[in-house]
Amino acid sequence: MSEHRANPSTAPTSTGRSRAVKAVIPAAGLATRFLPATKAVPKELLPVVDRPVLQYIVEEAAQAGIDDVLLITGRGKTSMVDHFDRRPDLEARLEAKGDEERLAAVRRPGELADIYTVRQPEQLGLGHAVGYAEAHVGDQPFAVLLGDEFVKPTEPLLPAMLELQARTGGIVLAFFEVDPAETKRYGIASVEPAEAELTDIGEVVKVTGMVEKPKPEDAPSNLAVLGRYVLPGTIFDAIRRTGPGSGGEIQLTDAMELLRGEGTPVHAIVYRGTRYDTGMPLGYLQTVVQLACEREDLGKEFRAWLGEFVASDASGGPNT
Repeated sequence: MSEHRANPSTAPTSTGRSRAVKAVIPAAGLATRFLPATKAVPKELLPVVDRPVLQYIVEEAAQAGIDDVLLITGRGKTSMVDHFDRRPDLEARLEAKGDEERLAAVRRPGELADIYTVRQPEQLGLGHAVGYAEAHVGDQPFAVLLGDEFVKPTEPLLPAMLELQARTGGIVLAFFEVDPAETKRYGIASVEPAEAELTDIGEVVKVTGMVEKPKPEDAPSNLAVLGRYVLPGTIFDAIRRTGPGSGGEIQLTDAMELLRGEGTPVHAIVYRGTRYDTGMPLGYLQTVVQLACEREDLGKEFRAWLGEFVASDASGGPNT
């Protein structure tokens, strides 16, 4: 699991364009909202019941047929790579005990994908982070999956995004609807109907403009950028030509808008499925509760306890 410098393989499509076969996960942030827990433990490894957030994201990429994943890491985050490494000592102990279920669970992270890393020495924005992937992906299209959100496996998003990018050759985003008051937290887009030949892929729109974290009164819509992108290799040159934007950082939104202004087509899929956002403490807790309730081994008992807890708390009774 070392830094990879080779040119990527490609997957030709009927359009003659290459389909993205690599994914990049920017995961170098300091996660200050979760301090002090994230002082020593990367936010991406915080558990959702018994699997870290990062594993859910790599599983999402693997489900879409991507088995080459680059982690953009930072200081103190080597344990993210360790999670996808083998643990022969632990595996031997579980095998000796005959604990096949946990043995399979321990082996699974190392079987999902080939994991590579590159270090981002300073956290200067999402665009800055993605720029460090250039040596790994070359000039081919690639997917970007942010490290603090994922979608329900039974309601996949990435396969349709890969198909859309293979057809258009441009930038492909994913949107979800937000309350207008929340636009200041996201990249927000203005859109128009997509070309008719693309609508078989899903709810596709053509993007006519993007702005990073606008005030509600300045937002062009309530369609926010979900943390999934499929980008052409030309994004790297655009990042180099992009100056500091919102927050004094090099924003990926600004680099994409630069390409759009120069004629690169930008489309998006409006996602209506289930999105889990673990980037804020409240969203993280909601994700843990939702997925715990859905577990076959925990759900029934946990739901019963949760109902009793909520009822007791609402009545002012004991909550333990």
